Amino acid sequence: MSTSEVLPQGAGYGVVIGIGLFFSAFMVGLTAMQARYTGVSPTESEEFSSASRSVKPGLIASGIVSAWTWAATLLQSSAVAYRYGISGPWWYAAGATVQVLLFAQLAAKLKLNAPYAHTWLEIVAARWGTTAHLFFMSFGLATNLIVSSMLVLGGSATVTSLTGMSTIAACFLIPLGVAIYVVVGGMRSTLLCDYTHTTVLFAIILTFMFTVYATSGYIGSISRMHHLLSEVSKISPVAGNAGGSYLTLRSKNGLIFGVINLVGNFATVFEDQAYWQRAIASRPSTTVKAYLIGGLAWFAVPFAFSTTLGLAAVAFSAVAAANSPSQDPLSSNFIPMLAPLSQNAISEGLPASLAAATLLGKSGAAALLIVLFLAVTSATSAELIAVSSILTYDVYVRYVNPKATEKQILRMSHAGVAIFALVMGIAGVIFYYIGVSMGWLYTFMGVILGSAVCPIALCITWKKANKVGCILGSLVGFSAGIIAWLVTTSALNQKVINVTTSGGDYEMLAGNLASIGVGAIISTTASLIWPDDYDFASARAINNRGAAVASRNVDDELEEPEVEKKGLDVSALSATNETQIDPELDPVGLNKAFKFAARASIVLTLVLIILIPLPLFFAQTVYSVTGFSVWVIVGIIWTFLSAVAVVIYPLWESRAALRLISRGVIMDIFSPGSGKFVAPSSMKKPVE
Repeated sequence: MSTSEVLPQGAGYGVVIGIGLFFSAFMVGLTAMQARYTGVSPTESEEFSSASRSVKPGLIASGIVSAWTWAATLLQSSAVAYRYGISGPWWYAAGATVQVLLFAQLAAKLKLNAPYAHTWLEIVAARWGTTAHLFFMSFGLATNLIVSSMLVLGGSATVTSLTGMSTIAACFLIPLGVAIYVVVGGMRSTLLCDYTHTTVLFAIILTFMFTVYATSGYIGSISRMHHLLSEVSKISPVAGNAGGSYLTLRSKNGLIFGVINLVGNFATVFEDQAYWQRAIASRPSTTVKAYLIGGLAWFAVPFAFSTTLGLAAVAFSAVAAANSPSQDPLSSNFIPMLAPLSQNAISEGLPASLAAATLLGKSGAAALLIVLFLAVTSATSAELIAVSSILTYDVYVRYVNPKATEKQILRMSHAGVAIFALVMGIAGVIFYYIGVSMGWLYTFMGVILGSAVCPIALCITWKKANKVGCILGSLVGFSAGIIAWLVTTSALNQKVINVTTSGGDYEMLAGNLASIGVGAIISTTASLIWPDDYDFASARAINNRGAAVASRNVDDELEEPEVEKKGLDVSALSATNETQIDPELDPVGLNKAFKFAARASIVLTLVLIILIPLPLFFAQTVYSVTGFSVWVIVGIIWTFLSAVAVVIYPLWESRAALRLISRGVIMDIFSPGSGKFVAPSSMKKPVE
């Protein structure tokens, strides 16, 4: 057993199998309780895939935090803190928050332009036909595959490093328990599980923060952390940082990582059905609110976690240097103070796990193992339900069985979850054997996915978006990204191209910028020169039963929905039906929500990406104890406020349903069978 294998191998299997099955049983039971006491049951495809489009903003925000908290969120953020100092946590958090904030605009447009769609690809099909649908589906599924591979790689690497558990076994066992409760409970079960995971996540983050900055015998205060980071900066200065210090935002490599992070994460939000799925599941009137709350709350997760464990990993090397063996409080324990880590170990995300084990011994390692497992499984559940929806509605219903019954659609949804759970395990094993780490994959994803970001956003939001221009932009941008990445790798590494050389900062930066930039320029320019004039009528008709039309069958030659060929006024039909079914789909209100989302998300993006970090970057300030104290305290306060927003607030907004369940349980205890929910004849929907 290596020094990093703090826990026995059985602990790894116990967490992966035991906790996985526990949560599966817990969610199965919770789903059964909901069905009995509230009338909500995932026996209909609409409830299974979109939770009847009725979820309130607090639970959606909690789900966003959980789905966006990958293994990489905790491990990679700590790795960049270990590499670049305090700039790493900021650039990781800010560079992956703005996408969720900006996605609020797409969520508002989704409710306005396609309120009954199950996937974003259905909108592409309704607007541009089969060719575009299949083309962009390849980007969507590639996004889900890469995200899932990162989840499995990061989770299995940590489990292996802490327990010695077989990586191959972890790759397959991690999705197993998740698939069980997703199949049983569907989208609503996924969101409830997300809430549970988010609650545990914030509890453990706050535990680590107060241990490091208040009670630890090795660090124990902000001033002590500042002293240790200053000592390490003298012993091993950071290349590209002002004064070689860990205590500055003037970090050249940190800024480069920030750009890569920003570009790459646009792809994994805008092209990932998991985020569209939450927008679809949310109530129309509160969709924007949910995404703004979720984005701001998520910022605290990587920022607080990496400012704690990432910097602690750096500080522990100073403790080892400062203390003699006789003074070292860990000299007789199972793990020594941390020696400098190799680049491979950093890329695998090990600074956080080693810091947790050094900080709290086996209990710290176990806490990190649990929180990582929960992060991986919650994000995995989001990917499983997302891919299941694509396989069901964009493959099975559209191309295989357009007249599928409710029962057949539900059966295909279940099969889609099981199929992709197996694919996730296989993909994780493949990347493991070819030597691709989570860190490498994280910085590479924008190279191959970034080109489709702008075209997809234009398709959903802009009536002038040109089909050919957007497809061409995605294709040429993809090629440009690959070429720029390979050419830069060859030029900077004596024409040696392999996994190691291609993962450098400048190599990935070139590929990411070329991909998203070329895709955006071509698609936007083509749309301005040859603008379409699309009214989104066929998109509003998607799955709109009251309109008595369906736009999923598009003639690929004429590129117009069947309803338009028949001369029907889809816009009038859709608008009439929407008003009758859901008053929250009022276009005036949804347009106001979109404008608010645009203003709020753009302002917040400017603050997080430009107004705060860039002046501090150019100032070249190395922070004193006071400056660093402000930095840490702001992180602690932000974490508390985030916990209130995504842990306490969802309970408050669901108080009526909780009272109903509690009353039903009590009634069943004293009079078996009397607590079962019976919907009043006037009630159209079950209690949410």
